[in-house]
Amino acid sequence: MSLVWSFVNQKGGVGKSSISINVAACLAGLGHKVLLIDADKQATASTWASLRADTPFRVVGMARENMARDAMRLAADYDFTVIDGPPQAETISRSCIVAADLVVVPIEPGGASRWSADLTVRQIMEAQELKPNLKCGFVVSRRIKGTVLGREARAAASDAGIPVFGTEVENRIPYAEAMTMGKTIFEWAPNGPAAREIESLTHELLEMVDEQVVHPSAKARAHIA
Repeated sequence: MSLVWSFVNQKGGVGKSSISINVAACLAGLGHKVLLIDADKQATASTWASLRADTPFRVVGMARENMARDAMRLAADYDFTVIDGPPQAETISRSCIVAADLVVVPIEPGGASRWSADLTVRQIMEAQELKPNLKCGFVVSRRIKGTVLGREARAAASDAGIPVFGTEVENRIPYAEAMTMGKTIFEWAPNGPAAREIESLTHELLEMVDEQVVHPSAKARAHIA
């Protein structure tokens, strides 16, 4: 069985690509066979992959409307598929949600991010009418340490009636550095707080879909051993 996780929010600049890439890397590091679908026409994830000789997971560009069927067909060959959704592309975002088993909505402190998330929430609710088992949750992203804005974002997300993950992804320079250099956070700063945040978030996501989580393939287990 394979699982599809989509990271979506209609607002750009909330950290979707960075989180998607690094969560995919964390899953691959746990021994899972992982596919990352870049559904953003800005092609951030694809550009990141082009900076490398190889990647710890497969990266495929699929920034087009009605991509859900093709995404699910490709996902069948992987333990996990992570979809990096686009900003300001309502139809593509809907396809990303339809294809998913779990939708993660990164929101940053500030009203614009939360207002943009409202459309995503409506899309999720529409999809849940067809897929009652579709899970979703907010993650506070690009939080500035020492401010109250993270708490405000968490309170606003809670008001929407959707779970908020305990892990908050702070606005840390190593995330931007790693992206610029074509590295995952685990390659760039493996012992830093950013890597620990991504590990914590990934395990929260795994817990949310615990009853569906697949085990590493035999080949991956042999590699880990």
